[in-house]
Amino acid sequence: MTDQHEAFEAELAGDKPGALIEPFPVLQPLKGGADEAYLAASPENVLWGRLPTGSDQPVRTVRPGTEVLIDTVSHEGVLEDQGRDPVAFFAGFGVPADEVLTDAVAVAARSAHTPGLDGPHVITGPIAVLGARPGDVLAVHVLELTPRTPYGVVSNRHGRGALPGELPAGPDPVFTFCRAGNGPQGPTGTIETDAGTITFPLRFFLGITGVAQAEDRHHSSVPPGRHGGNIDVSMMTAGATLYLPVQVPEALVYVGDPHFAQGDGEVALTAFEAPLRARLRFDVITRDQRAHADRPYAETDEYLIPIGLDEDLDAAMRDCVRAALELLERRYRIERAVAYAYLSAATDFAVSQVVDIVQGVHARIRKADLAALARPDPPAAEGPASVQT
Repeated sequence: MTDQHEAFEAELAGDKPGALIEPFPVLQPLKGGADEAYLAASPENVLWGRLPTGSDQPVRTVRPGTEVLIDTVSHEGVLEDQGRDPVAFFAGFGVPADEVLTDAVAVAARSAHTPGLDGPHVITGPIAVLGARPGDVLAVHVLELTPRTPYGVVSNRHGRGALPGELPAGPDPVFTFCRAGNGPQGPTGTIETDAGTITFPLRFFLGITGVAQAEDRHHSSVPPGRHGGNIDVSMMTAGATLYLPVQVPEALVYVGDPHFAQGDGEVALTAFEAPLRARLRFDVITRDQRAHADRPYAETDEYLIPIGLDEDLDAAMRDCVRAALELLERRYRIERAVAYAYLSAATDFAVSQVVDIVQGVHARIRKADLAALARPDPPAAEGPASVQT
């Protein structure tokens, strides 16, 4: 172990009083990646900066109900303005070479990427789900999310973020290094400042989950839409389910943009970007079974989460309200005027992100408020997934 490595581990574990953080272990790619139940983030299995279309060949085919273990890698550390060399980039923050993911190194070296045309995100997939057809809904159940490294990055670059022209203050991007591990209160992130250490709780989620669009052009990974994609809803943690209207045969679902933590708004441009290993289950809700969902929305044990999207934030808010009304009308048979009043009295709306060209708003509708309403039971596949922690 090098002196630099020892210093890195000591600072993360905390030689300071009260700093009791055990670094997450590094999870390199698993061996034997040809198994249906595991999908590595190797160059053969990813698209960098662009989303799959209906004409793309799947990198894996699964049956509905199959659980798949999927590796994701972060774009931070592999991008051109970081040298496209994650070993060298993270060495600047004291990370030893053996704690850099080998699949991130391979993606940086071998995957095609066109800055300015493609987005930044590394997308794992697409995965074909047998039997899924346009008009159906794909239910993506998030069963488990596991960190793959004890570190990551928040970036502010290219004059973007909520304050373009103000931050970053100079012409160069600013990369804020974050460390991560298990603390007394659970998974914890830290940022070192001149004034001391900032600590904050972690909430792992995938910023990108989507299905292929029915066209041949590969779109940038940045803007979300009715296909899902880069929705950046921080409530999509383990136990949540995302519902996506299927647009092409077999859905061609994909994931990426792993986050350790994100505040609603994601104002600096990125969240705490760091790689995750995701255990997901894909179920198909057929056109005959579905009662609602012409647009993406999410669900947890506690909340329904309608999502609104538009390049204009005010319009995204209106889109989210309409999505919430649609859910309450179709799922609970509530009259539209009454649903509107209930949303105004009891539902919080939050800005998901303001940095992805198409901006996002999501709502938190408490399912407990609606428990006494008589309604037909939804299909079994449409309920929230069982949680594996």
